[in-house]
Amino acid sequence: MIRIMTTGGQFTFPVRGRDSFDAELFFSASFTFKNKNNKIYRTMILPVVLYGCETWSFTLREERRLRVFENRVLRRIFGPNRDEVTGEWRKLHNEELNDRYCSPNNIRVTKSRRMRWAGHVAGMGKRRGVYRVLVGRSEGKRPLGRPRRRWEDNIKMDLQEVRCEGMDWIELAQDRDRWRVVVSAVMDLPVSYNSGNFLASR
Repeated sequence: MIRIMTTGGQFTFPVRGRDSFDAELFFSASFTFKNKNNKIYRTMILPVVLYGCETWSFTLREERRLRVFENRVLRRIFGPNRDEVTGEWRKLHNEELNDRYCSPNNIRVTKSRRMRWAGHVAGMGKRRGVYRVLVGRSEGKRPLGRPRRRWEDNIKMDLQEVRCEGMDWIELAQDRDRWRVVVSAVMDLPVSYNSGNFLASR
């Protein structure tokens, strides 16, 4: 028997020869191990990382840092890839990670949750504390320099991304069916073009 150590435990494989083992069984176990780690990331790690993301106000730099974090985790899960031509092992590119992950990245999850939460905020009314904090404007003199990006600014930028720029998001969110289309479009960008035309035509 031959034992192969992994970060998740120890696997035992039957040896067919002195220096060989059952490759089919090995790759089957390796695939199962990656799927298990992938599920752990989606069900245990990602909810902790994105806790409260509905109220986040992102900058491009913060989005990049969050995306880099996820790529690092996925590279640990899926491991290196062997080049068929040179036979050398290399790190997976970002596009390859996206193809193997087969789930929306953490940026899309964050934006879709924020849009879903914005629909609830739009129906709260101006007297609610959550509405005043996220949408209201602070009184007094602001400091010098470029204004910080507000939570509402992110909502407007997300609407531009799905071809809904110029629309009043509070008014748009009053129609739940139309707002669900917006949330789905933010989660899955290829749907954004159709959803934008659909919203504009109604």
